[in-house]
Amino acid sequence: MVVTQENVAVNGSRKLSPQDIADALRDRIRSGALKPGDRLPTQAVLAEEFGVERGTVRQALRTLQGDGLLANVSKGSPPRVAAAPSAPAASGVEPQASMVGLAPRLAEAFSQPHVRIDVVSFTAETLMIALGEPVRLIHEGTLRPESISVRILLPSSEIDLAFPKPIDGEDEGGRVHQRWLQLRNTQGQVLRHNLRALRQSHGIEVDISFRALPFTTPVKLYLLNGREALLAYYTIGRNTLDVGTTEVEAYDVGGLTSPLFSFETGATHRDTAFVDESQKWFTALWETISTDLTLSW
Repeated sequence: MVVTQENVAVNGSRKLSPQDIADALRDRIRSGALKPGDRLPTQAVLAEEFGVERGTVRQALRTLQGDGLLANVSKGSPPRVAAAPSAPAASGVEPQASMVGLAPRLAEAFSQPHVRIDVVSFTAETLMIALGEPVRLIHEGTLRPESISVRILLPSSEIDLAFPKPIDGEDEGGRVHQRWLQLRNTQGQVLRHNLRALRQSHGIEVDISFRALPFTTPVKLYLLNGREALLAYYTIGRNTLDVGTTEVEAYDVGGLTSPLFSFETGATHRDTAFVDESQKWFTALWETISTDLTLSW
């Protein structure tokens, strides 16, 4: 079974956070248990299900609304799951939201005997969610790679991030920064756990490592087996962040909904050059200015 944020919270001693609940509901949307147009249960019902206060549920729903997954989030009625993105063209070159487009490309990459994934990202959220598809197929026996190597570059916790940033005033007490840091670390830990579990359950050789970048990356990049590059831009907008017991209006990004553009070796000369140069860029960052990154809960 793939371990999610919800599993980690329930099996541990800490109380479920708004992010835990958002992740659990996000998994239901992604799996199809909640379909576009479906109404969610009321906040009272969700609060009872997860064993939290309504305010915690409300914060989780706002997070999902900010990611473009829910519509009509208000106190008056339960929100609906947002409409699904348009289907891609037959050629497969039309961009899709990152959360939608990455999973099938990862499943294709995992069909190879030796899987190599290199990632530059702001957090590991999209990758953590999308990897659920190839991991599920491995457990079903549909896929059986011999080895999996994943390298991930994330912003350092030591830098002053370009986003998220409070719109008015300073980040009092560093609360916005700590919120991002907690998400970065927890998502990375869950991702690492899910992949390493394949070593024990299926005997697959797994190597996953993280390094820290000295800057806030404005794009996310996924390099799959050295043959495909997937690129998305982080678009900054206004968002309401739940920080502890308060809300902060901030400039932030919604990585799950960023359109993902695919470039594949052999498609065109330009695509091949883009994949090659992207791999060179990643390797240069990994081997030069990046530093050791330790993830903590």
